[in-house]
Amino acid sequence: MNKSVNRGGDVRILASHAGARAIRQELSRRRFLSLAALAGVGAALSACGSGDGGASSAVEPGAGATGGAVEKSLSIYTWGDYDAPEVIDAFAKTGPKVTLDSYGSNEELISKLVAAKGTSGYDIVVPTGVYIPQLIENEIIVPFNKDLIPNMAKVDPQFLGQDWDPDNEFSVCKCWGTTGFVYDTTVIKRDLATWNDFIDAMQREASGKTSLLDDPQGVAGLYFWANDMDWNTEDMADYDAFEAEAVESWAPHIAGFDSYPSTGAMQQNTFALMQNWNGDARLGILEHKQPDRWKWVLPGPRTELWMDNWCIPTGAPHPEAAHAFLDFVLEPENSFLEMDYIGYHTGTLGIEEMARKRKVELPEMIFFTDEQLATMENGAVNEAQDRRTEVYDKLKAAASA
Repeated sequence: MNKSVNRGGDVRILASHAGARAIRQELSRRRFLSLAALAGVGAALSACGSGDGGASSAVEPGAGATGGAVEKSLSIYTWGDYDAPEVIDAFAKTGPKVTLDSYGSNEELISKLVAAKGTSGYDIVVPTGVYIPQLIENEIIVPFNKDLIPNMAKVDPQFLGQDWDPDNEFSVCKCWGTTGFVYDTTVIKRDLATWNDFIDAMQREASGKTSLLDDPQGVAGLYFWANDMDWNTEDMADYDAFEAEAVESWAPHIAGFDSYPSTGAMQQNTFALMQNWNGDARLGILEHKQPDRWKWVLPGPRTELWMDNWCIPTGAPHPEAAHAFLDFVLEPENSFLEMDYIGYHTGTLGIEEMARKRKVELPEMIFFTDEQLATMENGAVNEAQDRRTEVYDKLKAAASA
């Protein structure tokens, strides 16, 4: 899994596609920090931003990039199997030798950057949006020199200006996705359309054959979305009600918790009903011997929207190469290749039209209507983290009993 893979001598990828998928099956990509972990990281971040040994208190815009000569190296720290090899190869041919290292969670990324205090050696990182305010406040990431990234103008405005970075000074969309479910139509022969339908089928046709995300936030979302409630609630009474239903009513019917069932359990028909992310569900359907057997549902009345973002960490040793790569990957043709490889919308203007003209399979699992987008909400790191994780742990224990 950590063995280097040489690609034409220009690119060193420290996680093979098979290895990266193994990483993804073990770790939830978007699993949020518990309050205990958040406190630990927060303390480290505070230490990082103060005192003589901490990070600089005045970060210059542009991470030191001036538009000068592009360095000969570029180091990217990102999620496993999350970039199109042809895009990485093409950029490497412009000069820089590209190194990709992978992590399995936002916690892992943040911990490494905090510990390094600006000496991580990475030029680009890819955090999930809700973590970016922490990283900005504690100067763990630095502002872009936007003059060097003109292709930011080719990002669809609806995927810019997010709450965590309203002016996109520090981040730009890498890709985004949502949470829904797939079901085996040979087992569940009625139409399912909502989260309440999911919960009902879990306790009926799919009893003992249901998988939930291995993610406290997503599992809590299932309850709150089904009840048309704010899934970022901090009201502990809401979590008491969630615990009662989940532990008492759901647990006996759950067969597993798997954030990435597409390349394993789904191919073996282990589960008949799976809560999962759209790109992973799409991959599973496309790889299945009987793809027509499966139906994808983006359920109502609410669900999740998450966004991963390109950022430049403090102390990036190759800022010119970092800016050159960001501009390169945001070029529409390269953005299309990224989208086609990972199965998630990259936010580029016109990419849906490109996908339809080129007959990308299952475009409805990548692109969503305005009405569907209106049902999607960002998660939050808040005071309910510990309680949410506690309920999740109780549910897992009850399901395995």
